[in-house]
This record gives sequence, C-alpha cells and structure tokens, in this order.
Amino acid sequence: MEKFTQVLKDFWNDEEGLTAVEYAVAGSLVSVGVIAAFTSLGDAIITAINKLISAMGGAAATKPS
Repeated sequence: MEKFTQVLKDFWNDEEGLTAVEYAVAGSLVSVGVIAAFTSLGDAIITAINKLISAMGGAAATKPS
C-alpha cells in the first residue's frame, strides 16, 4: 500500500504533463481568436462588395453558406 501511495504522490507532483495541457489551452484560445477574426473579416468584405455593387447599380451579393 505504501508503494501505491508513493506512486500517487509522484503522479500528483509531476508537472511534465501540465505543460502539454497549457499548450493545448493556449492553442485552443488562438484558434478561437483566428476563427472570430476571419468571420468578422468575411462580413466586412461582403459589406464592402455590396457597397461597390450597389454603387454600380447591380444586385447585392449574398453570404455563402
């Protein structure tokens, strides 16, 4: 039982795996930020294209699904 307790203590105090978790969380946050930026940028581009088309007297563009 003492060996099992020691293994649990060693596992609890091991910080090597913590770095991988931190990288995963940071990568997820960066991915969410990039997706949000591209989504926002896409809407801005469609708005600009619609303004140009409207100025030329054409039909408005629609956002692709």
